[in-house]
Amino acid sequence: MWAIVGLGNPGTGYSRTRHNIGFMVVDAVAVRHKIELKEKRHCLSGTGAIDGAEAVLIKPLTFMNRSGLAVGEALRKFNVPPERLIVIHDDMDMETGKLKIKKNGSSGGHNGVESVIESIGTMDFVRIKIGIGRDMTIPAEDYVLSRFKRAELPLIKAAIKTASDAVGTIVNEAIENAMNRFNRRSGP
Repeated sequence: MWAIVGLGNPGTGYSRTRHNIGFMVVDAVAVRHKIELKEKRHCLSGTGAIDGAEAVLIKPLTFMNRSGLAVGEALRKFNVPPERLIVIHDDMDMETGKLKIKKNGSSGGHNGVESVIESIGTMDFVRIKIGIGRDMTIPAEDYVLSRFKRAELPLIKAAIKTASDAVGTIVNEAIENAMNRFNRRSGP
């Protein structure tokens, strides 16, 4: 089984913000593969098949900075090893709509990823990072909670589809295949 985690913040006030791109991808994967998400203890989750591979989709409800609480709990509950964990999150250091798949590594300053690392005790998991851009005139903590501009929406829609495709490739083929296929052509 694979665990596919989208990072974000719960609640309608955050639903379409830059920081919630991980939630948006998990929602797209759930719709594509007809996996129903239900509220559990610290997350929305649902199990099903992604092109034949068994998976659990997870949206932590613990807010971004405490995402690890829900992720660690879900990995234990579903008996998923960290190397079969995919975390999807925003990245301010990448252009809006760009996508990068990484095998492991540090949090890169992302508080949600740092929380996951602390909770599960390893950096050895897959990340799908989606660029949200950066505006140097706005403090980072305000920028990530802002909504995408109208001109950015086609880029984000394409990135969500690409990230959904990448999830299928990772769980059914190999991360190397996904990295070769999607890191080269990431973005629209």
